[in-house]
Amino acid sequence: MRFFFCITDAADQRANLRRLVASRWIVLAAMTALTAGAPRLLAIPLPQAPLFAVLAIAAAFNTLVHWRLRQASRASSGELFSQILFDIAALSALMFFSGGATNPLISLLLPSLAVAALTLPLGAVLLAGAVAIAAYSLLLIVYVPLPIADAARATQLHLTGMWLTFAVSAAMIVWFVIRLSTLIRARDAELAAAREQALRDERVLAMGTLAAGAAHELGTPLATISLLAGELAADRHLPPALQDDIALLRQQVALCKDIITGLARRAGAERLDGQALPPADRWLDSVRQHWHASRPQAASRLIIGSDGPAPPIIADPRLEQALLNLLNNAANATPQPLDIRLSWGGDSLCIDIHDHGPGFPPAVLNNAGQRGLPAHAGGSGMGLVLTRAAIEQLGGRLSLANPDQGGALARIELPVEPTIKD
Repeated sequence: MRFFFCITDAADQRANLRRLVASRWIVLAAMTALTAGAPRLLAIPLPQAPLFAVLAIAAAFNTLVHWRLRQASRASSGELFSQILFDIAALSALMFFSGGATNPLISLLLPSLAVAALTLPLGAVLLAGAVAIAAYSLLLIVYVPLPIADAARATQLHLTGMWLTFAVSAAMIVWFVIRLSTLIRARDAELAAAREQALRDERVLAMGTLAAGAAHELGTPLATISLLAGELAADRHLPPALQDDIALLRQQVALCKDIITGLARRAGAERLDGQALPPADRWLDSVRQHWHASRPQAASRLIIGSDGPAPPIIADPRLEQALLNLLNNAANATPQPLDIRLSWGGDSLCIDIHDHGPGFPPAVLNNAGQRGLPAHAGGSGMGLVLTRAAIEQLGGRLSLANPDQGGALARIELPVEPTIKD
């Protein structure tokens, strides 16, 4: 049965079925107008009672399907296949009472086959084609003939009907194909974006693994440096200026050890239901103070750009690390003080980091920072990639720009209560 009805996206088949129902309404309206107007306008005697009966049955069936689609969120290939068979049967019944295969509208069987070919697996398409061929062949033999005495007029009517059939079939096929091709292009774009995101996540994961190994290896040299700094600090014969430098060295080593110690805990940190949510301004100021402790030579200004109490924010370690990466990149670009601006409104919260350096390179702006900054003496330039990944995992967005007033601007946009992705 997989040959006839393979596993297909049920949401896609529901969309295809909705388009089929919409096109069926158009065909039924055209058939009803022809059945009602042909005897008077074209002087063609038609058995209107059975024709209207077939049209009424088809309209009732389409109404039922339309109601069903409004209630359901999914549809199967088998259901779409049965709908196409119904269209073939209904059209064959109309042709039976109006001249059979001599009726030029018999070619309206082709759009149904085109829909089947575009939406169904191979086995179902072959079966639908066999049913249509059988119906056409049967209508060559069994049908109710139309009594038209004038042969020349009958030929003219037949040619007119062929033109009408071609126009309707072409319009239906083009409409259906355009809609499907649009959906296919949209799906391809989504798949391309998903593949690119997967590659970025794989790269981030690889970097995280390497960082964990490097952090483990750094424990020994940091312990050695801490020991030597402690011994130097115990030497009372050192000048005071050197004592101050040793104190700063010990402070920085302790900070590095704290960062390494917290890597494993931060990597496995999960949001707890009872976790405290500090106000965004207080949390941002604490992160800024923590950053100044690691870079005492740097300067910054915290600007609150909104009125009223700041919304709460989840103090996620990934967000803190992302913010520290951006602050370090900005401080590396210029010795001038950084402007850190916090604003909020509606359901979003923005953190702007504006430095007064040369701005982002054009290549970084063109790829939206997804490939990081160029490698430099202070690092590999991949901190921006990790920052973007962390912010996106929290449901936020990172945007980069070179504002008109100069410098570089990195903006973090977060929902007031970030949604953490698995």
